[in-house]
Amino acid sequence: MNDTTPDIITSAGNAEVKRLRSLHERKFRRQTGWFLAEGMRICTEAVALGWRMHRLAYLASRSNDSQVGALLQALSRDGGRALPVTESLLARVSRKDNPQMVLGAFEQRWRGADEVVPDPTRCWVALDRVRDPGNLGTIMRTADATGARGVILIGDCTDPYSVEAVRASMGAVFNVELAHMSEAEFLAFSAGWPGRIVGTALPASVDYREADYSGPLILLMGNEQAGLTDALMTACSQLVRMPMLGRSDSLNLAVASGLALYEVLRR
Repeated sequence: MNDTTPDIITSAGNAEVKRLRSLHERKFRRQTGWFLAEGMRICTEAVALGWRMHRLAYLASRSNDSQVGALLQALSRDGGRALPVTESLLARVSRKDNPQMVLGAFEQRWRGADEVVPDPTRCWVALDRVRDPGNLGTIMRTADATGARGVILIGDCTDPYSVEAVRASMGAVFNVELAHMSEAEFLAFSAGWPGRIVGTALPASVDYREADYSGPLILLMGNEQAGLTDALMTACSQLVRMPMLGRSDSLNLAVASGLALYEVLRR
């Protein structure tokens, strides 16, 4: 990044603006390895946690803001590019009528199976074919709040680095580790797991409040519609259920995950 102040970008046809807008699509997030995060607090926390920032779009009228200045310094250290834009253009990039002051493009981080390490004090959350980005973002936020180590995505899952999931995570995406495995890979991995794997399933007879959550622990949650596959249920040390006292026969995945995580924390 140059020491001189870059020119204000006003055209939606600008190549850098087009690149940022493309990050709303999973295809381009995979190609670039980047994702978008909005807001001063979230971008500042990401930088403090050591995440690499490639681009920073910000309101040109706030160029002298001290917080924007701190982000620009971090961007320069990372070799990124500053993009001062108009409010209307920032709204187009973020796809929000009232955009935040800043929008950062950060480098994704994925853990390999060998980096999903057993931790006797912090559990992992594994999600089978989670499809809703709001659910995934909320689960990341709850995992962070309860001190979980990270989230393992199994099979065909929604992207944790989508704009919707990142928004729902409220910045937690920067503070929990993320891994992805196919079901076959997870089954092979789980065979060597030295601790417990506790899964939630309707056929279970054990109340989730009575389960053994001693670590190292993986908390395994099923798909929103279909629940866990038979193979994944077989891989569990224990299956638990959540009692349903009314007419509903299931809970929202993010709610169920939150209840289970706080039960783990309580122990």
